[in-house]
Amino acid sequence: MIRFDTLPPEVMQAMCTPMHQILPPAPSPSPSGSSAATTGALYVGSISALSDKDYLLAHHITHLVQVLDAPWIPLSEKDGFNCYRIQILDASSVDLRPHLEAVCEHIEAALRSGRNVLIHCQQGVSRSPAIAIAYLIRNLGMTYDAAHALLKRKRACIKPNSGFVRALQEWEGICGRQRRPSNVRRFTT
Repeated sequence: MIRFDTLPPEVMQAMCTPMHQILPPAPSPSPSGSSAATTGALYVGSISALSDKDYLLAHHITHLVQVLDAPWIPLSEKDGFNCYRIQILDASSVDLRPHLEAVCEHIEAALRSGRNVLIHCQQGVSRSPAIAIAYLIRNLGMTYDAAHALLKRKRACIKPNSGFVRALQEWEGICGRQRRPSNVRRFTT
């Protein structure tokens, strides 16, 4: 049983809110230098957001990244959504890394095309924030700590499990090495 009496009010409120916007739409540069188009917005939330299709449509959500181990999903492709599923448990023994590259590419493609994306899991506390953090690390060049802090400001109840945290910290190292030009020398003291 989940006890709420020991939680700070902002965490209780976040857990009762179906989804939170993490990244707003932003101007998307075009080859001609103009910025007429915009990227989509990124949201993180719980499965409760899927109980109200009109709520999702009001926020122009077209893409769902569903990070669940449930055999049933309230909304799917048959409801007009583009769905990407990662079927994993919220357990520290689960290896998140094999899923990260493909899901980050999927999210990036949707956002670049101006589509809004909701990443959700059961409670919006561990799995969906972990995927959002992975996206922020890979696609925006953020550190794990900066990405976690951003999500925590937007959705106070996030708490990726310890296995996901380890995987994301390793992911940060992998993404950092891929971004760093090979001809640049790094100096350490």
